[in-house]
Amino acid sequence: MRNIKLKDIPSFIRVTTLDDIMFDFLGSEARNCLKSSSIIINTFQELDGEALDTLRAKNANIYTIGPLDLLGRHFLVKEKGFMSVGSSLWKNDSNCLTWLDKWEPNSVVYVNYGSITVMTNHHLKEFAWGLANSKLPFLWIIRSDVVMDESVALAQEFFDEIKDRGYIASWCIQEKVLSHPSVGVFLTHCGWNSTLESIYAGVPMICWPFFAEQQTNSRYVCELWEIGMEINHDVKRDEITKLVIEMIMGEKGMEIRQKSAEWKKKAVRATDIGGSSYNNFQKLMKDVFHQNV
Repeated sequence: MRNIKLKDIPSFIRVTTLDDIMFDFLGSEARNCLKSSSIIINTFQELDGEALDTLRAKNANIYTIGPLDLLGRHFLVKEKGFMSVGSSLWKNDSNCLTWLDKWEPNSVVYVNYGSITVMTNHHLKEFAWGLANSKLPFLWIIRSDVVMDESVALAQEFFDEIKDRGYIASWCIQEKVLSHPSVGVFLTHCGWNSTLESIYAGVPMICWPFFAEQQTNSRYVCELWEIGMEINHDVKRDEITKLVIEMIMGEKGMEIRQKSAEWKKKAVRATDIGGSSYNNFQKLMKDVFHQNV
């Protein structure tokens, strides 16, 4: 990545000593990966072309077959036999989809930090009042364990403020939420699954990366693909309010929404019959079959 900053490098390799356990492990895994017969990646050529070309100089057999959810539309699920498997770690609240139905297109802020991100109670309150003060409708996913070493506790004053326009759930079917027409922006931790799901849904992002490769994903989202804006790690309510209003109602938000729509089209084309990911998947199946004959 050209002009990358230290803060954008994955957290596991931002170390001060070369004998760090995770640094050593990831280095070893990267070397093993490049020595493997093939590498399969849940992305598409148009999205990560420069990085993929660099990898192919080390290992030519790279199959980009993403976004997998879009690719999966070509394969019917049989009543008996193979069934598609979800990746949700929590019980889904499907009522939030009905709640989304009452809002105008591109008007709702969707907030979800993923399945393992945690924060301080102070940051949770800053997010809460940042959303409340925006006066915009929002769907906020708050896991019971999202606050470090504490239970989630928000003041009654907050619930009184957002009672007509806020919906809080412990989990949801994210693909369905992101594809709902009322969702206008996704406030996310920038895990790869969430990032890719937002891209193929055409939903702009507000990025609050936590650890691992999320900082790198955020840089791609905001700087390279131009489909999001990043929040300072030490989040403040005023910043949240300003960003969600800009993304839903502002001129910059409109530009980002248009870019997001363009990337959605590219993701669909990649997984269409004859697209780059579709062709790679077909080639992968043939190669696997021939190796096992």
